[in-house]
Amino acid sequence: MNLAKFPRVHLAHLPTPLEPLLRLSEMLGGPEIWIKRDDCTGLSTGGNKTRKLEFLMAEAQAQGADIVLTVGATQSNHARQTAAAAAKLGMDCHILLEDRTGFNHENYRYNGNVLLDVLHGASIEHRGPDLDMHAEMETVAETMRASGRNAYTIPGGGSNPTGALGYVNCVLEMMGQFVDMGLDVDHIVHATGSSGTQAGLITGLCAMNAGIPLLGIGVRAPQEKQEENVFNLAVKTAEKLGCPGVVKRADVVANCDYVGPGYGFPGEDTLEAIDIFARTEAILLDPVYSAKGAAGLIDLIRKGHFKAGEKIVFLHTGGAIGLTAYTHDFDVAARA
Repeated sequence: MNLAKFPRVHLAHLPTPLEPLLRLSEMLGGPEIWIKRDDCTGLSTGGNKTRKLEFLMAEAQAQGADIVLTVGATQSNHARQTAAAAAKLGMDCHILLEDRTGFNHENYRYNGNVLLDVLHGASIEHRGPDLDMHAEMETVAETMRASGRNAYTIPGGGSNPTGALGYVNCVLEMMGQFVDMGLDVDHIVHATGSSGTQAGLITGLCAMNAGIPLLGIGVRAPQEKQEENVFNLAVKTAEKLGCPGVVKRADVVANCDYVGPGYGFPGEDTLEAIDIFARTEAILLDPVYSAKGAAGLIDLIRKGHFKAGEKIVFLHTGGAIGLTAYTHDFDVAARA
């Protein structure tokens, strides 16, 4: 498994910290919880997409692209990090944002990630719900190509085999940290949505024969669909790496019981997770991804799924800037 053969630009602050959550572990009274701080990757407030963009933007440069296009929900962390990467590398960026919530709050439409998209110089188009956003993007890209632009398209979440390499690389990084710290990890848990993070992680774990179970807490799709999406991408990622067949279907596990009212809608357990992490560990979670992953982690510990004495690593995918778009879900006036 030789990642050095793939083009890469260095955008992230790596390695990201691996830290114990002492107060959270004590509060929940179960396993020993650690956190992998991929909210600290550095690019425009950080997040997990930066690892993917190191490989995606390098591929775009190798193809001579002068503009990158991508898609996401209105408050897409991926779109924000893509806009930032393009700005840093001197490329244009065009984003198609999909309305998946119907929210008309001014903060949601113009604050948080959208504000940063604009500050990084990206141009934006808006689309309604339930469209084939990849097809929408390709149509726009073809129009640009017809006018002489060399457009490179990035799928939602940066989730293709090239992007997934970023999380294969994250496995190499984590395994080194585990060894250096003498940390014998029993489980890795994270939020999973567009599949690229989980696909890269499970490919890396299987290729290294790490023997550490990976659990993705779903934020959008039903379990069967989520697992199938992850597995299909992991298969392609393993093929790209030259180790076909290393990932088995049974290796891919998602729990989609914490989606709540739907994508982009934080449930009560999501809001509780944000509150718990902020009050016990001074760590900010985002209401779309990381907090749903944390809500699943907390609930599963309470139910005894993870046992006392086990060591769990929660991978924080970032996105806390999105909290500013969800002030309608926090009764700040009553608490300030």
